[in-house]
Amino acid sequence: MNPSPLLGTLLGTAVGDSLGLPYEGLSRRRVTAFSEIRHRLLFGRGLFSDDTEHSLMLASTLLGHHEEASQFQRAFAWKLRWWLLGLPAGVGLGTAKAILRLWMGFPASKAGVRSAGNGAAMRSAVVGVFFHHEPQKRREFALAACRVTHRDPRAEESAVLVAEAAAMAANSVPNVQVIGTLETHLESDEMRSRFATLKTDLAAARTVAEFADGIGCGNRVSGFAPDTVAVALYAWLRHRGNFESAVRSVIACGGDTDTVAAITGGICGAETGEPGIPKAWIDGICDWPRSVAHLRCLAEAMETGAGSAPRIFWPFVLMRNALFLAVVLLHGFRRFLPPY
Repeated sequence: MNPSPLLGTLLGTAVGDSLGLPYEGLSRRRVTAFSEIRHRLLFGRGLFSDDTEHSLMLASTLLGHHEEASQFQRAFAWKLRWWLLGLPAGVGLGTAKAILRLWMGFPASKAGVRSAGNGAAMRSAVVGVFFHHEPQKRREFALAACRVTHRDPRAEESAVLVAEAAAMAANSVPNVQVIGTLETHLESDEMRSRFATLKTDLAAARTVAEFADGIGCGNRVSGFAPDTVAVALYAWLRHRGNFESAVRSVIACGGDTDTVAAITGGICGAETGEPGIPKAWIDGICDWPRSVAHLRCLAEAMETGAGSAPRIFWPFVLMRNALFLAVVLLHGFRRFLPPY
């Protein structure tokens, strides 16, 4: 097993998220017009979005609440409440509605909305790695985290699949066994049809783009959880052990690029660890106060079981979010110009 799977999955999520963010919402053709996939958001550097922020909040919650799922769920719900008060520039509609319901007094177990968006799946890899030898807890905690914001069965299914994949990546389980295990967690007709295509395309060694074509994502990968998770799983299995190729391939598909790349990076990073992630991609992240250094401290605390989660000074978060919003708006205006 990778000696540092938690660090690998947190770094992998952050790298995929920050690399994919500048391309979010673009069509496949527009993405391929760029000369290469690299950090582009802020003078050639990268920033996190909610994909990484939620994964870090979930990781810090697990650090202090990993015995009883209901306690964990309530603690995570409070982190989400305060996160929204920080005025994040990017938050999914379903997640925003659920957090508002939390503030209105809904209990954490009933706050989730009927949405099959990516909000739960994007943060589930860390649950899978944390409980990589405890399948019952892995499923229980993945569902508990999901239901704080999403209660659609397809969102729950997707969150469980990501957690299972990350656990098997951390344990270096071979593809044949991975596919067989994941099949036992399929529940929706949408995911079953995508999984049938996944198996066929893997056997034929088709590219990630060809697989995306086959499930109806030829122009871009949507924010519908079965689409996002299917593409991420295919990229991991198709480029097993090659973090760079897997992440590049999903970003090149266009659409919800930051989330697809974050999920792909989280799963792949659990397997390759930090050594398998391009150093230039890690060094290119310039976020703060949830920095790469903060991420490393959190991963170390989780892996050793010693100490508590590193603290963040919340006024700094407000400052950062204001800057992030400005950068995102400027980047949006930049899209009206030719690719650079």
